[in-house]
Amino acid sequence: MVERVEIAVIGAGIIGLGCAFRLAQAGHEVILVDPQDAGSGASYGNAGTIADYAVMPVGSPAVLRDLPRLLFDRSSPLAIRHAAIVSLAPWLLRFVRQSLPAATVRNAAAIAQLVMDAAAMWQDLATEIGAADILQNRGALYVYDSPNAFRAATQDMIQRRALGVSVDLVAAHELASLEPGLPDMHGGAFFPKAVFLSDPSAMVRELARAVTALGVVHQRSSIARLEPRSDGIRLTGTGPALHASRVVIAAGAHSKNLARMAGDTVPLETERGYHLEWDMSAPRLSRPCCPTARGFYLCPMAGRLRVAGTVELGGLTAPPSPHRIKLLEQGARAIFPDLGAPDRSWMGFRPSIPDSVPVIGTGRDSRVIHAYGHGHIGLTLAPITAQMVTTLVQGAPPDARIAPCRPDRF
Repeated sequence: MVERVEIAVIGAGIIGLGCAFRLAQAGHEVILVDPQDAGSGASYGNAGTIADYAVMPVGSPAVLRDLPRLLFDRSSPLAIRHAAIVSLAPWLLRFVRQSLPAATVRNAAAIAQLVMDAAAMWQDLATEIGAADILQNRGALYVYDSPNAFRAATQDMIQRRALGVSVDLVAAHELASLEPGLPDMHGGAFFPKAVFLSDPSAMVRELARAVTALGVVHQRSSIARLEPRSDGIRLTGTGPALHASRVVIAAGAHSKNLARMAGDTVPLETERGYHLEWDMSAPRLSRPCCPTARGFYLCPMAGRLRVAGTVELGGLTAPPSPHRIKLLEQGARAIFPDLGAPDRSWMGFRPSIPDSVPVIGTGRDSRVIHAYGHGHIGLTLAPITAQMVTTLVQGAPPDARIAPCRPDRF
């Protein structure tokens, strides 16, 4: 038996859930397809920040100059599994090209346009699903551990302000007033309009509940084959076969092969992200803080401190790296020396594109809509991605901001 459906959304992370919610809300018949619980991947393990300030792509001239050290220093925030270097070579070559000055400026402008309404859109979405109390409006901080790093931040923040980011550089005494629990630092960058989630898992649960309330069924299966046909798209895998009029690929790091079967070649690779958590009744911080030299976030969450971040390029199959987990633990203790053993650790997969711009739009087959590749800002961009996907399905004039995201740009 083959079940016919109007729209199949592949992927039940924050992007897929957001798309399913807006599509069903607009009156479309939607089925959600994912073998795992909703939001059990990167949507669970992230830093919880709605990062409307995260406008700079991962690749830049500064990163390019430092790339050899970053990739081969095992203690760097950006690492590569040596066993994956050969398979990653084509992606790395594209990354190098996208790190050149002109490409960096272009990519930053595209990202800035996408994130500019993120906080307001999240406020609207959270209110609609009855989860506004999970959003915390207390801003976010970058913190600098040396005078040189603080001075260098000035130019970075000038670039961000030019792209529409609200940011204040704060001296050491101002930083101490904002976050008295931090050790002595040499200053920080305060993003006053940023918001964060006190519990990303709780937000995902509320969104999944709202999706179910709209009549969307979650089919727990993985898709092994996506086959365009004259009268629709055939999806087959571990569950019942589906015949959909439209398909939304929102499978995050697992989207590459699905895109290929739809006729689109997308240079998507996998960043393996990590977090550690320490349970505690009283938070040590009032907002997310990123010690920039270490490349992770200290995230106050409900009943715990989460330390999340770093970038490890290395595919979907290798086990977690004990070394990366140890680096996070050492970094956390450099900030809070009295921390005991972490209560839990996690590793998940981020979908990474060489230009740091997500893939959103129709590809070779106009019945297939791509919605993945958000890298570090998938949580941030979930509402705008859902809005763009819904606009495409309904045939309305697309948001101009979608143009840099098109799947055929590669």
